[in-house]
Amino acid sequence: MEQVIQAIEVFALVTGVAYAVLEILQKNSMWVVGILTSTACAFSFGVQHVWASMGLNIYYLVMSVVGLVQWRKAGQQVGEGEIHLQEIPRKVQIISALLFVAGSVLLIQVLRAAGDAEPRLDAVATVLSVIATWWLAQSYLQQWLLWIVADIITTTLCIVTGQYWLAALYLTYICGAVYGYFHWKSRGKYLPLKDSNQ
Repeated sequence: MEQVIQAIEVFALVTGVAYAVLEILQKNSMWVVGILTSTACAFSFGVQHVWASMGLNIYYLVMSVVGLVQWRKAGQQVGEGEIHLQEIPRKVQIISALLFVAGSVLLIQVLRAAGDAEPRLDAVATVLSVIATWWLAQSYLQQWLLWIVADIITTTLCIVTGQYWLAALYLTYICGAVYGYFHWKSRGKYLPLKDSNQ
């Protein structure tokens, strides 16, 4: 069984690196590759009893469909191959901050009760990643900054729980997020502002 788990972690590493490259280039195929990576990661985290990270990867599966639809629409507005960005509304920033604090506090308690291996790291990384994924689907430039922090926490979580192949994946994600931020910032084209009630 240990060899199977390691093989799945290596698979997640390979597909995860491909995902990061496609994300930086803002290719719609990123979301399809993300389904494969998320499935492998969900299994690995579940085996290690890291419940929130397992659930997070199931959330990624759903968001892959949402993100693909959103990016296809946005891509039609700016042209094929262009990096499309949206301004992040102040309302979204405030709601995201409140959700991060409240969600982290609540999830820590739930994970402690569920016997999670690392409830604090798991909860904070999960809530931050949920918000970052939503921001990614909306093409907010600042999603990269959230990913840098979330990936640092998740790398630590993987090392503490002995998932070294996944730790390597998240180290790659950190580097990709730093590069992605500057790449999108320099080459992105902002879409016309949407209704402020969003």
